Order: sequence, then C-alpha cells, then structure tokens
Amino acid sequence: MKIVILGGTGLIGSKVVNLLRAGGHEVVAASPSRGINSITGEGLTEGLTGAQVVVDVTNSPSFEDKAVLEFFETSTRNVLAAEAKTGVGHHIAVSIVGTDQLPASGYMRAKVAQEKLIKASAIPYTILRSTQFFEFVGRIADGATAGQSIRLPSALFQPIFSDDLAANVAKVAVAKPLAPISSKAPPSLILSVFVSVPLPWSWNTLRPASTIPDTIT
Repeated sequence: MKIVILGGTGLIGSKVVNLLRAGGHEVVAASPSRGINSITGEGLTEGLTGAQVVVDVTNSPSFEDKAVLEFFETSTRNVLAAEAKTGVGHHIAVSIVGTDQLPASGYMRAKVAQEKLIKASAIPYTILRSTQFFEFVGRIADGATAGQSIRLPSALFQPIFSDDLAANVAKVAVAKPLAPISSKAPPSLILSVFVSVPLPWSWNTLRPASTIPDTIT
C-alpha cells in the first residue's frame, strides 16, 4: 500500500513514516523540503499519484489567528483537491481534543475549519483527535515561569506521548475510514502538579509550580 505522510519529516510524521515502513508499506515522507508543498501545491498531485492513503500531520509555521486559519484552509483545500484528482481512498488528519470547545483560540478555530472542510469533501476520512504531547510540557513551563517559579492556571492536563499518537495514526492508516475518534491519553492531572514532578528532560530544574486564581469568568 502506498501511503503519503504530509508533514512526514516532523515530530509525529517521521515516527509514523518509520512505523509504516517497518510494516512493509510504501511510504512517502512529504514536506516542502522534499518538493511536496500543500500550501503552494508544488508536487502535490505527483506525490499523491498512486497513493491509497494520505495522512496530514502538517502544522502552521505561525500561530497568529489569521495566518493559522489561512494555512489550514489553504493546505486542506489543496490536499483534498489533489486527492480527488488522484483517487485517494482515505484521508487522515490529526486534530485536537476539544477543538470546538475553545472558540476564543484562533488555533482551535483554524482546526475546526480544517475539520469542516474534510467532512464536506467526498473523500472517505478519519479525524484523529489528540491531547497535548508530553514533549511540549517544557515549553508550557518555560512560558509560565516568573523568576524561579512557574505560575499556571488550575486546569486539568491530559498529555500523551508522541510515540503513542504516532502508533495510533499508523494503525488508522491501514484501517478503513472511521468516524472522528479521540486518541487515548492518561488520566487527567492538575497542570501545576504535573510540571512539579521530576522528569528526565533538560528543562526540568525543579522550579516550584503553583496555580493562579482563575481570571476568566
């Protein structure tokens, strides 16, 4: 089976590529650096020709509200058009758990727009929704650091290892199209408690983490 991974050189994409190749599939790790660009359309039709499955794990280089919306809408339209032209039978996209519950977030609105385009197309699809990655906890902690302390909202946090998400994506890629599903994740923890736990990453210098009073009503 020929499977194209858009964003195939990134964190999740590269792991999915390796898993599917180990399973004996013909896998194309597509990215702009390799001549396949979902925004400009460069190489897209050629890259998808002969593919049965396309996995989209691309991400916007900018999280600014307008830019991220334009990225996901343009990229998704181009990919779906190329899939229709080349006869792709299964479109898979990775999205985020709770996208439709955070309309104040420009990034979440962009993911909702992406999902709507996929659902409105004639291409059979699966949308795999994931929680945040363990690997990004350091960025969250650094962004919330003031002096030697980490100040975080009293929010529940339910991260997943990128390896686990990649394994789920690889399984979906060789299965029949499904209704939107959510990737499994560990039990929820209070975010400030989670980042206080000693972890084997360089960012963790055992800074004390505490919650801040809710400021949004």
